[in-house]
Amino acid sequence: MNGYEMVIGLETHIELKTKSKIFCSCSTAFGAAPNTQVCPVCTGMPGTLPVLNAQAVDYAVTAGLATNCTIASFSKLDRKNYFYPDLPKAYQISQYDLPLCSNGYLTIETPEGEKRIGITRIHIEEDAGKLIHGKEGTYIDFNRCGVPLIEVVSEPDLRSAAEVKAYLQKLRAIMLYIGVSDCRMNEGSLRCDVNLSVRKKGEQAFGTRCEMKNLNSFVFITKAIEYEFRRQCELLEHGGRVEQETRRFDQATGKTYSMRSKEEADDYRYFPDPDLPPIEITPQRLERLRSAIPQLPDKRKQDYIRLFGLPSSCAELLVSDKYVADYFEQAAPLCRDKVELANLITGEIFRLMGENNASVIPVSPAHLAKAADMASEGEINRGTAKKLIAALWEENCDPAEYVRRHNLRQINDPDTLTELCRKAVEQNPQALRDYLGGKQAALQALLGKAMGLASGQANPALLRQKMDELLKEQAEGK
Repeated sequence: MNGYEMVIGLETHIELKTKSKIFCSCSTAFGAAPNTQVCPVCTGMPGTLPVLNAQAVDYAVTAGLATNCTIASFSKLDRKNYFYPDLPKAYQISQYDLPLCSNGYLTIETPEGEKRIGITRIHIEEDAGKLIHGKEGTYIDFNRCGVPLIEVVSEPDLRSAAEVKAYLQKLRAIMLYIGVSDCRMNEGSLRCDVNLSVRKKGEQAFGTRCEMKNLNSFVFITKAIEYEFRRQCELLEHGGRVEQETRRFDQATGKTYSMRSKEEADDYRYFPDPDLPPIEITPQRLERLRSAIPQLPDKRKQDYIRLFGLPSSCAELLVSDKYVADYFEQAAPLCRDKVELANLITGEIFRLMGENNASVIPVSPAHLAKAADMASEGEINRGTAKKLIAALWEENCDPAEYVRRHNLRQINDPDTLTELCRKAVEQNPQALRDYLGGKQAALQALLGKAMGLASGQANPALLRQKMDELLKEQAEGK
């Protein structure tokens, strides 16, 4: 596979958080009993007429502005004709040749630096229903029919699963910042179709693409991409040919399977919806929406780099979650070492949020700021700082008082550290012999023993210095 590269474009579907559906007044609330949020309009009964939700249009335009798109002053809604059991009208109201937003971009962080990913278009459409498969058969829940969506279509600018993840995280962050969607992937309000092809490295022409549908987890998106890349490479290496098709990813096996041959635009028989007037965006409406956009992740990131000296990758992590970025900005003025504060948030705080499935940080910004300063000024070491933050997560108390009460202050006294190193060497003669015999790994073992004797509270740099001095004496006296 080293001779190939993957080429990926994404179609990301984002449900807009309007209170009612895009063409009727039914609720969009998630989790209601099946088929309790439906009406003749969203189930496509004969004789019904759709009425466009103006808030959905405003949200879509706001999304376009936040991703540097050109907003069309005139666009229209089209009927996309196909039959699936979860689409009762047998067509979907969407947009085809005149999308609401086009020619945008967003930037992602990569190991090589920032990379711009083009956005071909953002258009509005209605969601379909949901099929529920069980032992007794397949049931259909039409509650989701008519929930307003935007579809964000990227250029084929992505070259790895890591870039795809970074793109989706940035897109999700932007949508959350501007408040147009809750982006809950586990509820299906953000999901994507991955279009992937492979080509020999250095080639300019694209290969034949396959589309993997409705992926709504970063883990499964990554696994699907890795499997499909490997499948296509092996197929080409054995003289086979990649067929353009739609595939599904099976979470149980980690493989993709063919669903159907890929439809083209002509297969959908698009035509303007005769029941809906064109969408016109006036300059006044555009300016109103533009002026309401808050500071976005990229601007915050640049501010953090410029004002606080944060590394670009660290700043990117902070701004990926608006709540976390707001929290950082509350703590930063209370803290002398902004970099240490940021590292504690992107390390320990993120870890604890993940482990506890938490969306709120129970540690007050003032207490975390104080813990960061205690770590940066040598009152506690990094290991103790981690323990302290875990404790503050459970008991939001004064950090200095907690350290005093539990005797966690860092050991900086040279004589005490020398004695700890001497005990570690005396208690582990085999590790000493290994080190003197040239095994460098034994040094880490001895340092670990010394740190254990210090209950994890030794100054790591000074401990290493004293251990080096002691081992040098041992080597000279050997």
